Amino acid sequence: MAEQESHRASDADREQAILALREHLLAGRLTLAEFSDRVEIVLQARFAGELANVQRDLPAPATSGTPAEVSLAKLTSDPAPAVPLAPRRKPTHISLALLSHIVRRGRLRLRRWTLATSVLGDLDLDLREATVDTPRTTVAVIAALANVDVYVPEGVNVEVGGISILGHTRDHGRDAGRPDAPTIYVRIMGCLGTVDVWRVPADVRGSYGEILRQIRDRAAIAGPAEPPGPAEVTGPPQTPGPPQAPGPRQASSSKPS
Repeated sequence: MAEQESHRASDADREQAILALREHLLAGRLTLAEFSDRVEIVLQARFAGELANVQRDLPAPATSGTPAEVSLAKLTSDPAPAVPLAPRRKPTHISLALLSHIVRRGRLRLRRWTLATSVLGDLDLDLREATVDTPRTTVAVIAALANVDVYVPEGVNVEVGGISILGHTRDHGRDAGRPDAPTIYVRIMGCLGTVDVWRVPADVRGSYGEILRQIRDRAAIAGPAEPPGPAEVTGPPQTPGPPQAPGPRQASSSKPS
């Protein structure tokens, strides 16, 4: 076993480890932030032992069938366990801020969709410690004369779209999503409101104000992408044209000797 863990990890080994982590994410064993952190370790792993350490506290993934199918098979074939299984949290369907400031965070459980609504208020929806049941989750945001901030861990795929009337919709942070990571679709409908989506790196900690400041500072250091200069513009070579005759003003200024 120790000899196998000392072997160098291949790209296929890393891909298999990421797929296993995604199965644990969908089973509720990992949060979005934990999944993102472990995937980063997997991508930097050089030896098989490092890949094994990432999953050491997790059960072996099922070899066939979806998690629901495996659980159903166990319920029908295995005897009842001596200790009852703890029920999973109820899904978070609606988060509402009405004339108030509401913060939703912690181990929220997301299924296929969740609704975040703020009317004349402020809503902070922190999904970094959330769990997801499906690879694709939709977060519908409604902001009317209000502010909504959505926080997701960097490394999760996030797609932002929607309509904002006389308001602002902003997307912050580095888009470091990966093909095997879950996807969160943020669909916005705003009227005289502001909706901000923040991709939070794993090493950013502190209050929400400190998190926003650190993300803005990193974006300022990175700077905006500069457009290509004239030297970078490619095209057909320019050939000199025939000499042009002097214009009327030049002709009138010349006098015969």
